[in-house]
Amino acid sequence: MEYKITEEDKNATYVVLPAYNEATRIQPVIEEIAEKGYNMVIVNDGSSDNTLEVIKESKKKYPGQIHIFSLMINRGVGVATQTGFDAVLRYNPKYVVSMDSDGQHSADDLDDVITPLVTGEAKAVIGVRPLNDMPRSRNYANAIMNFFTKIFYRVDVSDSQTGFRAITSDALDKISINARGYLISSEFIREINDNDIPFAEVPIKTIYTPETQAKGTNVKVAFQILLQMIRHQF
Repeated sequence: MEYKITEEDKNATYVVLPAYNEATRIQPVIEEIAEKGYNMVIVNDGSSDNTLEVIKESKKKYPGQIHIFSLMINRGVGVATQTGFDAVLRYNPKYVVSMDSDGQHSADDLDDVITPLVTGEAKAVIGVRPLNDMPRSRNYANAIMNFFTKIFYRVDVSDSQTGFRAITSDALDKISINARGYLISSEFIREINDNDIPFAEVPIKTIYTPETQAKGTNVKVAFQILLQMIRHQF
């Protein structure tokens, strides 16, 4: 029988959203998550636009569900996500999710992503994007990074560069993210593997727009991440 996520499960879940210059995109993301009944820790990563003001507007509508933290300068998605992971523990969650804040991910997938955590099937979850729908440069880059994630970190995953992931709070206590930028995706996989944290892969939808395609891991970024992975080995 398929498990149905309850309101209690949602109340025990916090979504971490790192945000850098997402003023034109983040509000619907926040409010869709809030409408689903989930809590959020939003990290404004030193945005130079009015991202923070937009977040505060949404907080007025959902004051109990939204918690805001700000970095004075832009530190990168890795640092912003780790800041969110550190901050979220003060709210005693059972489950922690991280998502992109640019509208690439759908709040409709949240129930599916946390289900393996709630049922005890896994302690961590990796959201797997449909590779057939992925722009060609992203698909190539993802294949490269899947290969090198397997080589360097000894773990085989279908989507090593996904920004949609989840973890139980006790497992989160065991991992340490040091990446500044997009290396965080591979580093998260390395940490759950090195700490023997059982994980599951869950299919997710991806919403591609010109804005979301301009960000993330393309071939150039993949090789930059590869160089960082090599440096971390020595």
